[in-house]
Amino acid sequence: MFPALSYMKIVILGAGVTGSSVAGALASEENDIVVIDKNPSLLTELKGRLDIATIEGNAAHPSILEQAGIRDADMVIAVTDRDETNMLACQVINTLYSKPKTIARVRAIDFLNHPQLFQPGGIDIVISPEQVVTESIHNLIKYPGALHVSEFADGLVRLFSIRVVPTGFLTGKRIHAVKEKLADSMIRVAAIFRDGKAIPVNGEAVIATGDEVFFVCPREKVLKTLVDLHKLESPIKTIMLAGGGHVGKRLGIALQHNYQVKIIEKDINRAREIANDLRHTLILHGDCTDESLLQEEMIENIDLFCAITNNDGINLIAAGLAKKLGAKKSICLVNNNSYLKLLDGSDIDLAIQPKLETLGGILKHVRKGDVVGVSSVCGGSAEAIEAIAHRSKNSSSVVGLRVDQVNLPDGVILGALIREKEVIPVHHDTVFAEGDHVVMFALNKKLIKDIEEYFQPI
Repeated sequence: MFPALSYMKIVILGAGVTGSSVAGALASEENDIVVIDKNPSLLTELKGRLDIATIEGNAAHPSILEQAGIRDADMVIAVTDRDETNMLACQVINTLYSKPKTIARVRAIDFLNHPQLFQPGGIDIVISPEQVVTESIHNLIKYPGALHVSEFADGLVRLFSIRVVPTGFLTGKRIHAVKEKLADSMIRVAAIFRDGKAIPVNGEAVIATGDEVFFVCPREKVLKTLVDLHKLESPIKTIMLAGGGHVGKRLGIALQHNYQVKIIEKDINRAREIANDLRHTLILHGDCTDESLLQEEMIENIDLFCAITNNDGINLIAAGLAKKLGAKKSICLVNNNSYLKLLDGSDIDLAIQPKLETLGGILKHVRKGDVVGVSSVCGGSAEAIEAIAHRSKNSSSVVGLRVDQVNLPDGVILGALIREKEVIPVHHDTVFAEGDHVVMFALNKKLIKDIEEYFQPI
């Protein structure tokens, strides 16, 4: 982990969707940010809305890296659109400059299948957005009815959210009534968001139609909680994936032995390529926005349609069309925030934002406390964090304190406590111990520094 600093100097390689979202998240936290990209228009747009520095040039060239102040950098995040550039840049940095930690986005399974490429001294940390998105969608399939699902504590704990509907069980209920219904101290209401804004979570808070309510509970209690809240939907058995790219192939591999899976891929060569690896999946060559094709493949019998191409517009059209034609549920990948506005009033059930899924994987390495897990939610305005408690002589610590003695600010909600790989109930008199993993929800990112102060590394 990184030492406690008032700020970090971070060099971001790539000003695309992921690079710009990471820059926005980190610049808002008073970090010194420099972004490198070969595209001057992307840099101009980014600099126009963020207080950051930009450098135009090849992110793997030492001369460009030195212009960005690489010798003084604490971290480099390589998220250009080319795996080769990200990997080479990190290798150059670790060979020529000793200080910065390097994080590289790597998409291709061919590279990821050879972990020896990512030994210390080359790339310190590898992130795979496609793998993160695959896991996110897979969780939504396992827990039908949830809007969002994140894992913490090596899978022991789940954070999940549900949407409140007009005739639903939660509509008009106070939090204390929900707690009485669930009757389990290990199932906690972590947050309520109304029109994108957090509202106070206390016993008297009233849940309204349209609210997104977040819960934290042990993995084995998620399905029962969804049942108790009258939100568990019918099990998903048949799945159609629109797009056979990195995400489509990964999802096919993950799902094909437990579900009936079809993949529509427009590129004939790509369709043939993935067919060789997906022996238990039906690969269809065609256009996912072709109404006749969807009807021929009996879209009305599909439980879940996932539009996961690399084109937001096609994803929105395909997911909307599939739902109109009878698919029971449809979800789509959306990278551009502007497209999210088109979802209002549409038939599409859910949008997955890859940049948010990826952001959490990066932020856990940037956080200054002993943070081992981060999930960025609600457009990046809030975070769920898993941190490890340690005794500390030089800073505040929760170790040895009761829950009601810890002076965390309003807006930080304690979600779960994991001790020696076991989830334990949390009460006001529960005492934190050395090595406890604590899952918290910060309703506002400005509150994260308060969490970091209590959970410093040894």
